Formats: sequence, structure tokens, C-alpha cells
Amino acid sequence: MVQKGVIAHLGTLLVGATLMLVAAHASAGDIEPRAYVNTPVGVNFLIAGLSFSEGGLSISALPITGAQLTINTDVLAYARTLDVWGNSAKFDVIVPYSELEGSALLAGQPRERQVSGLLDPRFRFSVNFYGSPALSVQEFAHYKQDLLIGASVQVGVPLGQYDSSKLINLGNNRWFIKPDIGISKAWGPLTLELSQGVFFYTKNNDLLNGNTLEQDPLYTTQAHLTYNIAPNAWAALDVTYDYGGRTTINGVRGEDVHSTSRAGATVAVSVNKNNSIKFNASTGVSTRTDDSYNLFGVAWQYRWGDGL
Repeated sequence: MVQKGVIAHLGTLLVGATLMLVAAHASAGDIEPRAYVNTPVGVNFLIAGLSFSEGGLSISALPITGAQLTINTDVLAYARTLDVWGNSAKFDVIVPYSELEGSALLAGQPRERQVSGLLDPRFRFSVNFYGSPALSVQEFAHYKQDLLIGASVQVGVPLGQYDSSKLINLGNNRWFIKPDIGISKAWGPLTLELSQGVFFYTKNNDLLNGNTLEQDPLYTTQAHLTYNIAPNAWAALDVTYDYGGRTTINGVRGEDVHSTSRAGATVAVSVNKNNSIKFNASTGVSTRTDDSYNLFGVAWQYRWGDGL
């Protein structure tokens, strides 16, 4: 019989359901504690979530100021854990749908935008290549984390809503790829997780009716301090820092180099062996561009698979 602690651990993983703000050029700012944890192989996760975000946007290569956006986002995600050369791994896909409403000044003239539709879906593959062996649910009952090292690659596919006559859209009309590496160290119920990633963007050749947008790589760092409150619950303090991502439009370099930090908190609780729920909130701490925002989210997870 699988130990109760294993069931509780699985129930609070909430794999892959990052609730995010995605608007115009932005893809950073995601906060995802426990992205690098060991999980029994052959387990499936279905996640549904919603979030509310409110804040600004900066594209300094264009004369846009005073942007304030309100975005309500629904997220549907699926993840499956895998055995890759004896190591724990997973694949996940995230499909968000948003309603956006906001206003800004473009060249001193007020503009408003109200739109709903799909955001760009994301696909990710990750593998823990140290300290995280591939285990069945029964074998996982005896696993205790010490030092864990993993890596992932995420791809954003330009399938979201996009209107080239509008400055602010839900989709980005370009691809991104984000390699990431993470390290996680446990001391009893306390775990410290650090990760470093970088977004690489393709060009958007149809910004505002045919202009070309390019963006430098955007480097992102996350730190999470997680405490297991009980076998069926955990809480985390989260910090992120993003740097880079300067934009160029039609060969003209902007002054919008990002140097943005965010802080937040996450709480996850297992309701029963198949269902769990997660709450998260985050806010901008400092930024050199006008793109600070507040975010509140909740996600529900259902899990099933081999040995459950």
C-alpha cells in the first residue's frame, strides 16, 4: 500500500500550472516553486486555473506611456511524468485563455483596448539528472530528497490572438525558446530551490501593420524557499529577477532594458488523494520600466496514473 505521505506529496505538486501575465512583448515574470522535484513516473496531472493581474507595460522603442492593463486568465494544463535513462522527467503543455482590458497613451493620444482569446500555448520538457531517480509510486514511498539538479526547455508557439493593427495583443506573433537549469536542496521540511533561465525570441515582422520587432535575450532567475507545513500542505516564499530583453523596432534600439524583481507567496493543499488546490500571489518590487503588475491566482489539480 502506498504511504499516506506519498499521496499527499503527489497531491500538492501542481505540475506545470504556472499562472502568468502574458501581454505584448512579455514572457517573463512567471513564478513557479517546486519546478524541480522528484515525482513517480507514469503519473498524469490535469490542471485548471484562473488568475487576475493588473499593471503596466513598457515598450520604450515606441512612444507609449501610462499603460494600465487588467487581464483575467483561464489556464488548462496537462503534464505526465516520465522515465528518461533512469531519471525522473516530465512533459507538460499549458493553454491559456485571457480577457484583456486597458488603456495607454500612444504619442500622447489616449488609446483603449478590450480583447479576449487564446494566449500562446507553451510546451516544456524537463529532466532531473541528479538526485532524482525514476521511481514507481510504490518505490517513491522510500524516497527522501537531498540535493537535486535538473534542466528544462520550454517553447512558446505563436498561436494566440493577434491583430497587427493593435499595439497590445494576447499573442506575441513570434516564437520563444527558454532553456533553464535548477538546483534544489532539502533540509528536512525546508527546501531551497534556485533556477536560471533565458528567453530567446524570434522576430515579430508584423508589429503595427508591418513593423519589425526584435528583442534581446531576457535572463530570468528564481529563488523559492518552501516549507512542508504538513504531509498534505506546503507554503513557499518566491522571488524572481529578470534582466535584459531590450527591444529594437525597425533597427531603432529602445531604452527598455529590463531590470525587474518580483516577490510572492504560494500555498498548496491536498484535498484528497486525487485532488489538490494551489493559491498564489505576487507583486512587483522594483523595475526600471513601466511594467510592474500585481497577480492573484488559484489552480485545481486532478491526478491519476500507474500505481494510484
